[in-house]
Amino acid sequence: MTVYQHFREEEKGFIDQVLDWKQDVEFKYAPRLTHFLDPRQQFIIQSIIGSAGEIKASFDGGTDESERKRAFIYPEYLIPSEEDFELSLLDVGFPSKFVQLTHGDILGSLMGLGIKREALGDILAAKDSIQIITSKDMKDFLMMNFIQAGKAKVNVTEEKWENIIQPENRWSEKNVLVSSMRLDTVIASSLNLSRQKAQLLIQGGRVKVNFRQEEKTSFELDQGDMISVRGHGRMRVGERSGMTKKEKIRLNFYFLQS
Repeated sequence: MTVYQHFREEEKGFIDQVLDWKQDVEFKYAPRLTHFLDPRQQFIIQSIIGSAGEIKASFDGGTDESERKRAFIYPEYLIPSEEDFELSLLDVGFPSKFVQLTHGDILGSLMGLGIKREALGDILAAKDSIQIITSKDMKDFLMMNFIQAGKAKVNVTEEKWENIIQPENRWSEKNVLVSSMRLDTVIASSLNLSRQKAQLLIQGGRVKVNFRQEEKTSFELDQGDMISVRGHGRMRVGERSGMTKKEKIRLNFYFLQS
């Protein structure tokens, strides 16, 4: 039995990386800080490293509600602190009286600078302000080079953590019964749609799993997967909580409430 059989074939590369991180911490007996991880990657690290052995993992993305977090992998003698995660909060100033910027405007402009998504945490947006959570080693680069988003000029400055934008969205938990972990089945059950409607949404390119478009209706979901269905919102697959007498899976689901 190998660790790979518990995960997807396409996740093998990331699993190898996690195993290398763990081995490095064991060998050097010193901590290791990762880049920003999506919820599924966080789940994989937690599954492989856990919290019961000599090597442990903690996560932080700036707030308890953060979606993207860095992992701090460390020997059990250490007690992680906030400083260990080396996070910075940046404010993106723009002429809000004349232009509105969205999460997509900011992310697209940052990608245009050649920045990889793994270098950035959550992008927080309010009516007249936007903030970026990033790593300390990216802070100066962003403050110097991120000067435009869309058609708007922007000015990036460091912000104090006590001034962080409080997310207006909250996750609500719901127990869903599903006959299988297929993507079309789970979407149909969780959103109260027909399976045919769910399949059309998937095949029409309206569904993303872990931030990547997924058009395979039979795609097998697992704990930690983030699902986005255009026009229906976002949800995260939680843990299984047993089976019914009719052999349906009891699945904890988390829905993003606006």
